[in-house]
Order: sequence, then C-alpha cells, then structure tokens
Amino acid sequence: MTISTALMINGRSLKGEAGTFAVINPATGQAFADCPAASKAQLDDAVTAATEAFKTWQHTPDDEIKAMLHKIADGIEANADELAEIVVNEQGKPLALAQMEVGGAVAWTRYAAELEIPVKVVEDSEARLAELHHKPVGVVGSITPWNWPLMIAVWHVMPALRTRNTVVIKPSSLTPFNTLRLVEIINEVVPAGVVNSVTGESGIGSGMSAHTGINKIVFTGSTPTGQSIMRSAADNLKRLTLELGGNDAGIVLEDADLDKVAPAIFQTAFLNMGQTCAALKRLYVHESQYDELCQRLAALAAEQKVGAGLEPGVTFGPVQNQNQLELVMELVDDARAGGAKILSGGERLAGEGYFYPPTIVADITDGTRLVDEEQFGPVLPVIRYSNIDDAVARANDNVNGLGGSVWGSDIQRAKEIAMRLECGTAWINNHAEVLPHCPFGGCKMSGFGVEFGEEGLLEYTAPQLVSINRG
Repeated sequence: MTISTALMINGRSLKGEAGTFAVINPATGQAFADCPAASKAQLDDAVTAATEAFKTWQHTPDDEIKAMLHKIADGIEANADELAEIVVNEQGKPLALAQMEVGGAVAWTRYAAELEIPVKVVEDSEARLAELHHKPVGVVGSITPWNWPLMIAVWHVMPALRTRNTVVIKPSSLTPFNTLRLVEIINEVVPAGVVNSVTGESGIGSGMSAHTGINKIVFTGSTPTGQSIMRSAADNLKRLTLELGGNDAGIVLEDADLDKVAPAIFQTAFLNMGQTCAALKRLYVHESQYDELCQRLAALAAEQKVGAGLEPGVTFGPVQNQNQLELVMELVDDARAGGAKILSGGERLAGEGYFYPPTIVADITDGTRLVDEEQFGPVLPVIRYSNIDDAVARANDNVNGLGGSVWGSDIQRAKEIAMRLECGTAWINNHAEVLPHCPFGGCKMSGFGVEFGEEGLLEYTAPQLVSINRG
C-alpha cells in the first residue's frame, strides 16, 4: 500500500509548511504514517488557485463535465484495492465494509455525473419569458469527518464539480490519506486548481470557515463544530450545508415480525461500529416484544468477530480513536451504575487497539446519558414503552433530528407514526439507508440543507431569474 503524503494545490504536490502529524491505526493504537500539515499561507494559496480556476471552469460545457466525472469514477475504480486498504488502516473498519465504501464512491460519482441542472420556466406569456437558472457559487470549502472518509469526500466534491464550482477540501486529521489520494486521482482529470487539498490538526478548518475567498462550506461532523463554522461564516455570508450529529430513535411496534426486524435493527444500529451519523442510536420497543427482542439483539452481538479490519472473517472493527472510545466507555459505565443491564459486551477488549464489542443495554430509559446523548459507537440502549404516543414524545424529546424509524407489519400505521417523528428522514422497517437520488438532511440541532438528488445538487448553486420583456 502506497500512502499519499502530499498536499495538492494548483495541480502541484507539495509538502506541508507546518510540518507533519502522526496518523494512528485504531486497530493497533500506533502511528502508521505521517501526514503533511498545511500552513495558513498554503490555505490562502489553495483558495487563490481555486478562485483563478473558477474563472474558466464555470464555463465548462455540460458534456465535458459529465465525461470528466465518469473518468474520475474510472480512476477510483482502478485504484479500488489501494483505497480500501487505506480506509482500513486509517479508519479501522473491516475490509469488506471498506470495499463497499469504495464501491459506493464510484456509484455516487457516476450518479452525480448524470444529474441535470434544471431550468424552470416561471412564466411563458405574450408579455414575458421568465426562467429560473442555477449558477455555481464559486469556491466551495469541504470539511469532512473520520467515519466514512472516502464516501463523504465524494458526497461533497462531486456535486460541487457537477455544478461547475471549484473546491478546497480538508479531511479529518484522523483519516486524511484517502482524501489526499482521491484528490490526486481527480487532478489527473480536471484542470489545475479546480480541486485542492489541505490538511492539519488545528487552525485550517477554522481558517476555511472564516476565509472570505470561500463562498460555501459543506460540513459533516459534530454540532459544536457546525455552530462554530456558522459563526465564522457570517463575515461574507457563506452558504452552508451542515450535516451534524444525530441521536436517531427507532420505534418497534407490537405487531413487528422479530424474525425480520431484529437482524435489520442490529445492522442499522451497528453500521460502521455505530460510527454513522444516521445510525439507529436508541430503540423504543413495545413491552410485549421487549424481552424477546433484547435477547435476539444480544445473540446477534455475540456472533460478531471483533478484530483488525484486514484479518480474515472480521465483521466488527475498532472504535476509530481514543477519545471516542473513552466516551463510549464512560456512557456505558454511567448506564451500568444507574441500574441498566448489560446484555452483551460492555467492556473494552484487552490488548492493543481501540476495540469495544457490540453492546446491548436493557432496563434503561430516558434521562440516562446513554439515551440522551449521541454515543457514536458500538452501543445500543433499548427502552421499554407501553403507549405509542408516549414513545413518539420520548423519541422527539431530543435536540437532534437527523433520522428516525418505525418497525411494524401494518405499513399504513407505521407511516402515520413515522410522519410524527421530528427528523429529516423517517424510515419504515429500515434505518440509516442513504441513496444518491433521495435528499438527505437533518432538522433541529442536526443541521440544515440537504445532500443527494436534485435538491442536494442545487445546494451548490445560486438562483438567478432571467426575465425577458416581450412587450
């Protein structure tokens, strides 16, 4: 495996002027490579390069943009093995899941390539022709998290390119190498300066948020960081798309078929070791189904093979970083001290690496930190309820509003309940499923704006009405 250890600014590979920082493999807890750290001056250079490139890139014909995006997808596909191995080493997920991430990045890039930028005819009369067009905003700043480092970079960059914007991207300092390699692949296709990469442990992200040369920030990550970005973005009224934290609730109805829903609930709660913004993070189960479903989930947890992502047969990798592991341990210990019952897992595994087994916590309720706070890790609290109105109220009694789900056999009733949930996406008999053609975003403290589909594409544009007087 070759690790890309260079920034890309104006089509040139550069060392970081602020030195380097170590990147940790979460399966060992040890550094496996050093990453370049960009200086503030290099951030300025990247924004300048993107600004200059935008002057011509914004006029690129549609068919050329589409062809370039497909060529980028070809490049990702051609380097799939390398990219997947980088994901495993820096993020920790099992190889099969990393391969799925790479495959998803290819598919999402090809989907973005074929999206059309609509022109809406508002009026077509003898008096006037009024058309609503959508123009690129200019330089887009992308700040990505550590949980899906390749996929989320693709989610940010490809619609920006499709709408003829230029990009400066900063990955998480915990998982920078996939993004550096992705930007190298992109630069084999697009003109110099169209996509630039900068990295750093502190100062670069906040510098992007406040930079008056950046016209839009798209950010996926924590709510406190999103709030900070929003404050910093005020000086030049940057456009923002913020996909922030979630504490997604699922409600299991009394008519749910546990043979069907138990495996799906487990999968969607523990996707990527629970380190997914829209994973199912607290589960409300009707009292008639509660004990049986808890036991089924605990049995599924016990079947998982926990280990390093490149080891054969591993289905469950480590928590990505030490701080997140300590938060998970703290929340489980607090629940245990409050009388909750640990049905599986519940203790960090001995040895090196940040391993914590899939953990099911029963006999717990709202008011416990593990229920009220986003754990973002391999733990699922299961809460008993007897009245559906009470369950909905408790599901909604949270500052977050990213996703939610209802599980049951009566689809119409499940839909009626799902539409009462205060969240951006409500799934029925599923959770955490995001699709390239379905808009996805949150409400309340989970952010605003959407990604994916035509609606997500237009987040990277500014509307312009062209009104032609025919009188």
